Amino acid sequence: MIVFPAIDLKDGRAVRLVRGRMESATVFNDDPAAQARAFAAAGFEWLHLVDLNGAFAGRPVNRGAVEAILATVAIPVQLGGGIRDLATIEAWLAAGVARVILGTAAVEDPALVRAAAGRFPGQVAVGIDARAGRVVVRGWAEESALDALALARRFEDAGVAAIIYTDIERDGALQGVNVAATAALARAIQVPVIASGGVASLDDIAALAAHGAEGIAGVICGRALYDGRIQPAAALALARGGNAAAGTAPGAPC
Repeated sequence: MIVFPAIDLKDGRAVRLVRGRMESATVFNDDPAAQARAFAAAGFEWLHLVDLNGAFAGRPVNRGAVEAILATVAIPVQLGGGIRDLATIEAWLAAGVARVILGTAAVEDPALVRAAAGRFPGQVAVGIDARAGRVVVRGWAEESALDALALARRFEDAGVAAIIYTDIERDGALQGVNVAATAALARAIQVPVIASGGVASLDDIAALAAHGAEGIAGVICGRALYDGRIQPAAALALARGGNAAAGTAPGAPC
């Protein structure tokens, strides 16, 4: 299982929100590229980036911050937020993003997801953000009529690389990840699932890793990494099937 440290971008800075509310933003680093370097140095193999402003605007906003991150780390980056047309997908992949995440577009323009996944195999993921099981879009500001499983099943045969499932009632709240819902989704579809929202401790990572054979391929960690509740080495050891205690070397958290 891959652990994806999250860098959420708002006004050019690395922040964390609580349950997707922009007014709840806590700034953790004024220099997102420096944060990306710290995560890479800690041993993480991927980065998860979200252009929060872009998610609301419907177009890339934090381009400078993303480009600075791409210029400073060698590990692959997946990016979501404000990506709603083929030109934007092509531009980000050409800039060095390894995988784009389509969320609002998956609901409003499923043909775009299919076209992009076919044209760029392995480089397109679908982001499913849900509140009480219902999919929300446009920066989590609007609720759709779809449930998470129905949306995921739309793209089972499209060739998408992963489904990123976020329980937004838990996101940033440090209340524990929704293991049951994530595992149920993973069992119901053939596409690998990446869990997101609420990861608060190593117990959450261990619980998700226990469902790896059922299709949970990764977990996104944010606030718990920033505030030191989860140490990178321990998280990576657990995700790789080892012992968390073996990875608890001393040192400051990312």
